[in-house]
Amino acid sequence: MGACMALCSLASCASCLCGSAPCLLCGCCPSSNNSTITRLVFSFFLLMGTMVSVIMILPGMETQLRKIPGFCEGGTTIPGLDNQVNCDVIVGYKSVYRMCFAMTCFFFLFSAIMIRVRTSRDPRAALQNGFWFFKFLILTGITVGAFFIPDGTFNSVWFYFGAVGSFIFILIQLILLIDFAHSWNKIWVENGEEGDNKGWFAALLFFTVLFFALAVTAVVLFYVYYTQPDDCTEHKVFISLNLIFCFIVSVVSILPKVQEAQPHSGLLQASIISLYTMYVTWSAMTNNPNRKCNPSLLSFMSNVSTTEPSSEDPGHVQWWDAQGIIGLIIFLFCTLYASIRSSSNTQVNKLMQTEETGRSGGEGVVGEDGVLRAVDNEEDGVTYSYSFFHFHLCLASLYIMMTLTNWYQPDTNTQAMKSSMPAVWVKICSSWLGLGLYLWTLIAPLIFPDRDFN
Repeated sequence: MGACMALCSLASCASCLCGSAPCLLCGCCPSSNNSTITRLVFSFFLLMGTMVSVIMILPGMETQLRKIPGFCEGGTTIPGLDNQVNCDVIVGYKSVYRMCFAMTCFFFLFSAIMIRVRTSRDPRAALQNGFWFFKFLILTGITVGAFFIPDGTFNSVWFYFGAVGSFIFILIQLILLIDFAHSWNKIWVENGEEGDNKGWFAALLFFTVLFFALAVTAVVLFYVYYTQPDDCTEHKVFISLNLIFCFIVSVVSILPKVQEAQPHSGLLQASIISLYTMYVTWSAMTNNPNRKCNPSLLSFMSNVSTTEPSSEDPGHVQWWDAQGIIGLIIFLFCTLYASIRSSSNTQVNKLMQTEETGRSGGEGVVGEDGVLRAVDNEEDGVTYSYSFFHFHLCLASLYIMMTLTNWYQPDTNTQAMKSSMPAVWVKICSSWLGLGLYLWTLIAPLIFPDRDFN
């Protein structure tokens, strides 16, 4: 009896996996729009790939795989059976590079296919919003093929692809954080004004002060631990410039003219941007190959001096550190927010290729097969750019690759991973460009008063 019920359940799911709407999620979110569910499922694909990459890079994974009889080359053998798997490739940074290469190709393929899709009546929209089982097979196939890529120069070349893609993705993260802060500030201010409840304003003040306090604390810690009196000039310049830039954008955000043009602009957005900028600065400094200027957290806790060169094996790297974990948390937040966001910020909507619409999903629709399906809210026009959304996930795949490998650069001669200054400059330049972008969103309505920036 149980087997029959299971077969019936699988049969009901088959139409969801191959049909035009992701019914599996719709059953949990019956009032959701098709556009939102689709983005969530694609984000789940990205999350699955990220989890696989994390597992592959876990310390000791290669050792455990070599214990499997007849699996790894050079590992435990079974009489009469040759070990065929190169475990150096399926674990460590090489596996992360190949897994993220597969995800990048997958999302880039869909980004190209979905160019200029205007409504859900476009035949390509059915491919966007359905056929999930076949999409999963495509991603799996690309992933398997990626592991057959020979080493050669692949790792070194793909590192630079990852650096460029991550640079762009950091800017997108900043845009999403600006949008989130804008929406947060607008909702809480409106709640305070409508209900005449000063608690909302007190809460906004609390978080604004908290974020600024964390940013200032970070600056102090940077000067203490990541600079030396006679060394680390680059770090001193990075910290000082970003501190000055954050102060400038904070002051500009509360100027009377800016407030008049953008009533919802304020210090909350500036505090979040300042804190994020300090995180990017910290992340950049942790990639400095000069160990005097880049002490590990272990040395902080054990009070070990880092002035002497490390005697560690140059091929040994620390995959997991604080900045990488924080980077993953920010990535997960921004990816989820990009999937469910419905912004009223015109500038951000233009940058993210989305639009604010009044189309509401209402309640889920029960199909002829009795399965609850999401509402198609894009018959008159898509609520987001399909192509740009996939391009965003494509860049996110590259960012995950760089984050999980701590932005270390592969050395083709020693087959090791090492810190590099290009990673430092990519992150620092992205922080500067991000601050400039935020400053532009503040002053653009003043420079072009005839345009609609509301």
